Amino acid sequence: MTDAVPPVIIFVVGALLIPVIPGRFKSAWMLLIPVVGFLNLMYLGVGTHFEINFLDYHLVLGRVDKLSLLFAYVFHLISFIAILYALHVKDTLQQVMGLLYAGSALGAIFSGDLFSFFIFWEMLTVFSIFLIWARRTEAALGAGFRYLLVHAAGGLCLLAGIVIHVNQTGSIQFDYMGLNGPGSYFIFLGFGLNCAWPLLHPWLTDSYPEATITGTIFLSAFTTKVAVYALARGFPGTEALIWIGAVMTGFPIFYAVIENDLRRVLAYSLVNQVGFMVCGIGIGTALAINGAVCHAFNDILFKGLLFMSMGAVMYRTGKINGTDLGGLYRTMPLTCIFCMVGAASISAFPLFSGFVSKSMVMDAAASGHMRIVWFILLFASAGVFHHAGIKIPYFAFFSHDSGLRPKEAPIHMLLAMGIAAFLCIFIGVYPAPLYALLPYPVDYVPYTAPHVVGQTQLLFFSALAFTLLLRAGIYPAEIRCINLDSDWFYRKGGKVFFQFFDRVLNGLNRFCDRVFIKGIVGTLAVIFKDIAARLSLFVMVNIWLLMGIRGERLKTKKLDFYSDMMNGTVPIGIGAGVSTLFLVLIFIFT
Repeated sequence: MTDAVPPVIIFVVGALLIPVIPGRFKSAWMLLIPVVGFLNLMYLGVGTHFEINFLDYHLVLGRVDKLSLLFAYVFHLISFIAILYALHVKDTLQQVMGLLYAGSALGAIFSGDLFSFFIFWEMLTVFSIFLIWARRTEAALGAGFRYLLVHAAGGLCLLAGIVIHVNQTGSIQFDYMGLNGPGSYFIFLGFGLNCAWPLLHPWLTDSYPEATITGTIFLSAFTTKVAVYALARGFPGTEALIWIGAVMTGFPIFYAVIENDLRRVLAYSLVNQVGFMVCGIGIGTALAINGAVCHAFNDILFKGLLFMSMGAVMYRTGKINGTDLGGLYRTMPLTCIFCMVGAASISAFPLFSGFVSKSMVMDAAASGHMRIVWFILLFASAGVFHHAGIKIPYFAFFSHDSGLRPKEAPIHMLLAMGIAAFLCIFIGVYPAPLYALLPYPVDYVPYTAPHVVGQTQLLFFSALAFTLLLRAGIYPAEIRCINLDSDWFYRKGGKVFFQFFDRVLNGLNRFCDRVFIKGIVGTLAVIFKDIAARLSLFVMVNIWLLMGIRGERLKTKKLDFYSDMMNGTVPIGIGAGVSTLFLVLIFIFT
């Protein structure tokens, strides 16, 4: 169809016009942008659109298929929900950057070539940083700079991989690559960094909790999901992803259990959920790929809902640590209910959205006889129910009575959370419309007796374990502390690296400055700064002595001549004579 425009254009133009829109119309304008963008998608037929010839390369800004459309639908949906949630925000910086960030994600998923994909990939980094810095705290500033450094390194890795890959293959087309050369390995690592792979993940758990309340909703939706899309596009069936994803599902559970900051608990949970997607992409079967991208769709909604509920708590109380909260169900009942819907969804409870997608990945692992991987995913499913399904609503809304009696969240926040909660339940009860959008035909039936009974048993026994540990006093207490993660190594290592080279290289600089610049060069500068005047004066003094000039008159002439030479005002005759003498000396000695 020819009446559509690149989806990124609608978001970019709409964002850039926000500063000039009058205040009372600004909210309507921002809500209209994803609506118009979604309508624009209806005119995008499957195929390639918006093709540009640049130098010797063919750029594609609109490669439309079921994979890209699935992510485009949910990106528009979460953009509308996040904008509705953030209507109280009057900070133009956040408003503009949020929409530019969403537009960059759309540009990336519709890119059919590696160069345009890289441009939008880097735009994601640039615009997302401002959603962290917009909180305007010292912690947010530091987290933003670390985020920038990590993603700059990842971007350089991706760029190096693209250049090598294009040089080897002669093609910039972004399709299946696999691990078949140095370029593909660099690209693989670049995607992995944005996916928050193990040991590369702390940028996420460090920065997302420090972002603004509304900025975190955008952050949770786009960066990691674009990376999941990129892996599904370029590296499906790559065996290494199976184990990377399995580890991602497991290790964040241990951090989330002992974490006090509830938004940081959700950040670790985000890594855990992305692990299911990465593992599914690695398995590579039609069922696994469908499960991975279906779970990405659902995760954007239920993780956004959980971040919104914690954001509402933080907005009303100014607190987010489990030790400072509790008893809020009394005055924030709707927020509590929406939070519990998100918790049930992320826990893959039957009749909620996580159940109809996560089970696809686990069944794909079981069908492939991957017993160890399946067991890890099973453990992770129980763990995520424990820390996100129980811990988040329990410590925020129940637990001990904190004495806080805040108002219920504003109506626009409740509407946004209500839409997300409705979708979580609707998809869980009736997944067929979502299944119809998946890349491969779906004959999977989530609601069978083994699935429902097995998952229900798992969740209830997980809840029982939480209750028994809590009642026995064995469960780790919520305490105010800083938990060390793998970023400790590069934070401390970077400091040691800087100090080492400061002492070695800057010490060498100081030594060279002292010996050469201030020593040899300085001495030569003193000597040669008036050597021409001294040599000329030597010649003229001898001439004056031959002429019989002595005493005070000679002293005065010497002072005047030296001053004239330094100021460049000697008589023409003397200058010509001295020049002639130097020429004669040069002629004699050469």
